[in-house]
Amino acid sequence: MQMMIDSLGVSQYASPLPWSVDGQCRVPYRIVRDVETGGGEDILFEVAGPRKDLFFDGAQVRAGIVTCGGLCPGLNNVIRSVYYELTHAYGVREVYGFLYGYQGLDPASGEEPLRLTTDFVDPIHKRGGTVIGTSRGPVDPVVAVDNLVKRGINILFCVGGDGTQRGANALHHEAERRGYPLSVVGIPKTIDNDVGFVARTFGYSTAIEAARDIIDSAHMEARSVQNGISLVKVMGRNSGFIAAGATIASQDVNFTLIPEEPFALEGEAGFLAVLQRRMKKRSHAVVVVAEGAGQDLMAQNDTGRDASGNVKLQDIGLFLRQRIEASFKSAGIPVAMRYFDPSYVIRSRPANCEDSILCDLYARHAVHAAMAGKTGLVIGYLHDTFIHVPVEALVAEKKRLDPGGGWWHAVLAATGQPAKFGLL
Repeated sequence: MQMMIDSLGVSQYASPLPWSVDGQCRVPYRIVRDVETGGGEDILFEVAGPRKDLFFDGAQVRAGIVTCGGLCPGLNNVIRSVYYELTHAYGVREVYGFLYGYQGLDPASGEEPLRLTTDFVDPIHKRGGTVIGTSRGPVDPVVAVDNLVKRGINILFCVGGDGTQRGANALHHEAERRGYPLSVVGIPKTIDNDVGFVARTFGYSTAIEAARDIIDSAHMEARSVQNGISLVKVMGRNSGFIAAGATIASQDVNFTLIPEEPFALEGEAGFLAVLQRRMKKRSHAVVVVAEGAGQDLMAQNDTGRDASGNVKLQDIGLFLRQRIEASFKSAGIPVAMRYFDPSYVIRSRPANCEDSILCDLYARHAVHAAMAGKTGLVIGYLHDTFIHVPVEALVAEKKRLDPGGGWWHAVLAATGQPAKFGLL
């Protein structure tokens, strides 16, 4: 089954680039096959990259870019590389940054878009955050497209996660309804690394590196006092990739708790009893917990949703800290508890080398797709190849860590923790 990508029309301009990819090439979703059965029908994705013929004449293009949702290492790298690919490779003269996410597409916000220049973008990759700002929440697609039409914007790059890409899809369909040739191309952004059809999102490598540094400090704190316990909460609403990756990178974590693997606190095989046995034996422990883990253990209060539509999580870090302290007090075991919540420190960092490269490649492939007149897509990354993914497919597919897979078994081997805590 081929994942079809929408196009604005017939390409009529020769690309100025000296190379191009074959637009008929496809990448399979799964590359592992059963030699006896062949594996059956597979999903095929269009290969990303520059096309020989373009829909847009670069000299006539006005492009815009928005960054939405929470901060993530590498946002400025993406902005910079989008700008340089548009201007250097395709001769685009006007590139605008719409300020503070989707709210910047609404004239009522009072925020005029920033015209990007070489002098402005040249140093921004060395900074964390996003130079054009961000926000959560949607925008009325009718109002936004009115604004884009008025300003003559032909291409819009939307950098963000699921909510951002759903918003991008609404803009794509509104422009399509009007017959306005607007290319809307998404660049996937989530520090959690949980986007479907994307092997690795930018910012994840930097997050692992930063989390490992925090864990090193937590380990030193726990080892330097009698009966020291360090609890580190990391990001990961629905997936445990940061917790697992940081655990494997550190090798100093004793317990890792993730959303994909439910656990019990009480009972002989529960987490608290296992932690007590660890403390009696080794006198210190480091615990890493993903923010979305153990939500079922807390009172199910209706905490509402944030501006992006995500259910607001209860704080597993503070809850776990209280339960650990109460458990050891009840058992008559004195402990020195240290609690670390480095979420904002991690996500506001500049990108490391690996993420810087990834940001650049995502950005340039997004520009290639837009100039070819493709729309309603997000740049994906599978089997070391960049691909075009329809927005509808991407927002419907959530990637989660497989508790039966190699990553989780590596965590179990590194920590020595039981496969299950009190649950069959």
